[in-house]
Amino acid sequence: MQTLQHIFKIEEQERKDGILEILSDKYCRIILESIMHKPKSAIEITAEANIPMSTVYRRIQTLHDNNLVKTSGIITDDGKRLFLYKSKIKGIQSRFNDGKTEVELILNN
Repeated sequence: MQTLQHIFKIEEQERKDGILEILSDKYCRIILESIMHKPKSAIEITAEANIPMSTVYRRIQTLHDNNLVKTSGIITDDGKRLFLYKSKIKGIQSRFNDGKTEVELILNN
């Protein structure tokens, strides 16, 4: 079965730069991969990826600022709020062609 990919082209140079910076950061890539298929908490990401909790929170903030993750929340049985993060993208395509940078996001449905 073939799936249809939804691709979003980034036009603004500042946003392109932000996306490319995220792509170059290994922790951002690991986190995006971890939360691509199901929402996870920062605690789950830390345990799964062996990344310090403070690093996970900083990178989640960067990803959120660049509109690459969505945040949802639940209330645990003991009444605490737990935030869950899920990637809005499945992939990033970039090309440097004739002096121009093209960046496209493959959206995560």
